[in-house]
Amino acid sequence: MLNIQHLTKVYGGKKAVDDLSLHIRPGEIYGFIGHNGAGKTTTLKSCCGILQFDGGDILVDGVSIRTDPMDCKRRLAYIPDNPDLYEYMTGIQYLHFIADVFGVPAAERAERIRRYGDAFELTGDLAQPVSAYSHGMKQKLAILSALVHAPRLLLMDEPFVGLDPKASHQLKVLMRQFCDGGGAIFFSTHVLEVAEKLCDKVAIIRGGRLVRAGAMDEVRGDDSLEEVFLELEGEKDDA
Repeated sequence: MLNIQHLTKVYGGKKAVDDLSLHIRPGEIYGFIGHNGAGKTTTLKSCCGILQFDGGDILVDGVSIRTDPMDCKRRLAYIPDNPDLYEYMTGIQYLHFIADVFGVPAAERAERIRRYGDAFELTGDLAQPVSAYSHGMKQKLAILSALVHAPRLLLMDEPFVGLDPKASHQLKVLMRQFCDGGGAIFFSTHVLEVAEKLCDKVAIIRGGRLVRAGAMDEVRGDDSLEEVFLELEGEKDDA
């Protein structure tokens, strides 16, 4: 579903992402772990076509983001760590705007908005302007807007930030259902306990380079994901 091939991104002579290769298959929840500045957000923005990159290629469902970015964007949805929403709109206006962009038929959009709005307890607030929303409500609206066109791939940057425990639980349930239905998810998080319980596979990036990747049980071994991550960070400090 998502094939990252030797991705390289340079900022001012420094490689923010250095020869990164990963393959996220249908049905997989793939976690992306790393310290601040490791290259996670740069990678995610490259995967969804926001950032151009300097080397390699990224395929979404077999389509190159370099050569056919519009087709790729029809197949995916991206939720940033700090959603930038049109605050002068109401919640429902914003969702209809996104649905219009993707050409979602009226009946399908109504069913999805109702289903996901109810799941995240946001339906009753959709008539309110986005400017009146809390950070958590904006995060929920961003999740709804990502799902309204039924993407095949979800890219998420720290999706649990700002969500209350009930909404976090609902998002975890939804993520599993999404992948069980044939979708794929690639997401970054600092909440290692969530990643350990939720992810099928995980990749750890440090200084723009991949240091470990694979099935969760293989990467974790007999330790916790937190212990593995701290051990790898300790190797950096000793170097």
